[in-house]
Amino acid sequence: MSEERFGEFVLVRRYEQGYVAELVLDRPKAMNAVSTEMARSLAGACAALGKDPAVRAVVLTSSHERAFCVGADLKERNSFSDADLVRQRPVARGAYTGVLELPVPTVAAVHGFALGGGFELALSCDVIVADRTAVVGLPEVSVGVIPGGGGTQLLPRRVGAARAAELIFTARRVEAAEARELGLVDELVETGRDREEALALAARIAANSPVGLRAAKRALRLGQGLDLPAGLEVEDAAWRSVAFSGDRAEGVAAFNEKRKPDWPGE
Repeated sequence: MSEERFGEFVLVRRYEQGYVAELVLDRPKAMNAVSTEMARSLAGACAALGKDPAVRAVVLTSSHERAFCVGADLKERNSFSDADLVRQRPVARGAYTGVLELPVPTVAAVHGFALGGGFELALSCDVIVADRTAVVGLPEVSVGVIPGGGGTQLLPRRVGAARAAELIFTARRVEAAEARELGLVDELVETGRDREEALALAARIAANSPVGLRAAKRALRLGQGLDLPAGLEVEDAAWRSVAFSGDRAEGVAAFNEKRKPDWPGE
């Protein structure tokens, strides 16, 4: 395992020959509240991971025992002028789009509070693994704003427009069991096992073709919201990008030779 720090509040660990990267929210004294500095560091870490051809899967975790992330740093924002808030907006947005635009599969490991921007970071991932302590929600309207990290767009894609509207308009917090029932999280695991299970899932993902994984994610993301014919065109373009790759040749050869593939990644 290797470690690399991005600023004071974000840590990246690499496992499995660098195939799995753990992106750690590491501001425990503030329950990982996203300050301007932390947002900038998170965007930087995502940019570095996105450019790393060795990375096949990313797990987003927290170093805090009782929280994944409680959202924006409202103590910092309390001192902002309107001009400060305008200047900070692209920095904050860059943190969320950084996670959302990672080109490889991403898994969020959620325990404790994942509220507001914290839940939006999880929603930006492809799969959310939560333990039984998890409490999620988008409470922004209760403090006079709206979700600004993708929540109004990502939540309806998970649970439908009506359910998302109810959750956003009421600003209510949802505990783990109901969150799993509503589809707000994908896997519910025993207390304290969210990180372990998410890393195990990422390792299973990373065993597959890196070219195939990136193309599959691209097809899934670009096809969202399109009608079926348009979506099938997106899929066909992604298929063509891998059909003549070294990974495809190696995968077919390994299958026929009954051995584990040694992916060239191209």
